[in-house]
Amino acid sequence: MAILHGSAVTYCPGVIMVPARPWRQADSLDYPAQQGEAMKKIAVYPGTFDPVTNGHLDVIRRGLSMFDRVIVAVGINPGKKPLFNFEERVEILNQVLDGVERVEVAGFDGLLVDFANEVGACAILRGLRAVSDFEYELQRALMNRKLDRNIETVFLMTGFRWIYISSTIVKEAARFGGSLEGLVPECVEQRMREKYAAMCSGK
Repeated sequence: MAILHGSAVTYCPGVIMVPARPWRQADSLDYPAQQGEAMKKIAVYPGTFDPVTNGHLDVIRRGLSMFDRVIVAVGINPGKKPLFNFEERVEILNQVLDGVERVEVAGFDGLLVDFANEVGACAILRGLRAVSDFEYELQRALMNRKLDRNIETVFLMTGFRWIYISSTIVKEAARFGGSLEGLVPECVEQRMREKYAAMCSGK
């Protein structure tokens, strides 16, 4: 892990933390183009993505500036009761990321490090919103490190614009009719409205 204290950097094997620079009005969710063919580094960005938010998209965009390809890995978590089923989450992500180069969506069930090896990834990409995320994510990163020392975990500190956004908060707002403007892509908001309307009507 690399923790930045001013100009000093302290390293722990297997985990890298990348701070977010301050967000400016000129910033956007545009995705950077590939800078060259010399290196082919693949990162896996795992999650439930129920639903995908603009915070997730920001991590993907920034990940593309560090890696040649980012694979968005939709996990099956039996401990959660998602709003959208597995197939719907994959479908929504494919719709949101349609046309974005060097990004692909894939589903997985099992150990994340096994999936990373299957797709030839060298790193697991994760976003951190707050200190409360860090302890949980560090435990997972260290466990993945124990399972496979050849796969690094890269933490991207969430940009200030998205630091309060989570899929859970977005679902709570949508459930009670709150505005999701600026929180999720328009197509995601529409799918959420349709889903909650169907649930309320008993369909």
